[in-house]
Amino acid sequence: MAIRTLIMGAAGRDFHNFNVFFRDNKDYDVVAFTATQIPNIEGRRYPAELAGSLYPEGIPIYPESDLLDLIKKHNVEQVIFAYSDVPHEVVMHKASMVNAAGADFRLMGQHTTQLKSTKPVISICAVRTGSGKSQTTRRVSEVLREMGYRVAAIRHPMPYGDLVKQKVQRFATYADLDYHECTIEEREEYEPHIDNGVIVYAGVDYEAILRQAEQEVDIVLWDGGNNDFPFYVPDLAIVVADPHRPGHEVSYHPGETNIWAADVFVINKVDTADHDAVTQVRDNISRINPKATIIEAASPLFVDDPEAIRGKRVLVIEDGPTLTHGEMAYGAGWVAARRFGAGEIVDPRPFAVGTIADTYKKYPKTGPILPAMGYGEKQTRDLEKTIDRADVDLVISGTPIDLTRILKVRKPMQRVRYELQEIGQPTLEDILKAKFGK
Repeated sequence: MAIRTLIMGAAGRDFHNFNVFFRDNKDYDVVAFTATQIPNIEGRRYPAELAGSLYPEGIPIYPESDLLDLIKKHNVEQVIFAYSDVPHEVVMHKASMVNAAGADFRLMGQHTTQLKSTKPVISICAVRTGSGKSQTTRRVSEVLREMGYRVAAIRHPMPYGDLVKQKVQRFATYADLDYHECTIEEREEYEPHIDNGVIVYAGVDYEAILRQAEQEVDIVLWDGGNNDFPFYVPDLAIVVADPHRPGHEVSYHPGETNIWAADVFVINKVDTADHDAVTQVRDNISRINPKATIIEAASPLFVDDPEAIRGKRVLVIEDGPTLTHGEMAYGAGWVAARRFGAGEIVDPRPFAVGTIADTYKKYPKTGPILPAMGYGEKQTRDLEKTIDRADVDLVISGTPIDLTRILKVRKPMQRVRYELQEIGQPTLEDILKAKFGK
């Protein structure tokens, strides 16, 4: 008898695990997915076109709140936990619920979920959302291109639209972002690569994505999301740690998995973090993985006109996932506001409308910073209205994209830009030349 299975996810790792292990596997019967973290993905189906011959009707997706009822209704024997950026304690609370309901609880590892590429793979992952993985990936791509390699970044999935159309996505221009109706979160990850002349792949079926990317590159960059571990077997595993959240590197799933598997650590933001916190992170990762190389780095900030910030009442906008399930209270925009002398950082919560107000209720730790939430047209417009209602002199945007391409911002805006800057030796260039030098 096929083992009746339910997969808990967030429209990313869950679909990947299904595609590489459960699809066309007659030993298992996947009766449902549950969804959390990401708005508006439950109540849909994983489509038959992607689900394989065993699921001609596709597979239903339910909210995670239905988990216990689904286990009972479908006599589920096994539950797969397949999403990321979750405290260890929360994972075990989920396991306890599932076990009490009678089902096994499973975390799938690298051997059952990773694909092997015909090209070298460099993975860039992190211990938490918002650690600085994106600028690290951009730095790696810059060094490799200077070495003469053709590279593409394959980004951890964010498929929130039509899953069939999103099976394989290739982004080389802003027009590609518009064509695929990308959310703000997707644009935050893709646009900086495009600006640097690097092609980005993403989607749902990561074997099909890999095989297409292999046709036009020499080296594949796995640009990881949240603190998930790579979908591909890496030839070099780089992991970014964040000293603004010391201790999280050993207390979140699957960030600690990345610690054990890393070849290189980048301790980022050492220029703005407390020295003791940097030391704590270094000690924790060295204790678990003493053979890995450690690089320290900063993420220096740049704005077009620092004097425009001085003395102003400002609204600070930051990357949404970093503030929400990443649990950061601030980001680059907040640091820039303080550094360049803003008179007041205005709390946006009294001005929040619709789904933005709902976000603050769901993530009460998100403080007086506006998360750049934009999962769909309605939330994007709610974000626009919230900015418009805010009683401020200036908007400081710490997101990696130009929000004015998506929103009608009627107030003056200063964008904050940041790139990775290694401190001391070795550098990423040293590591990459030693590993891939021609």
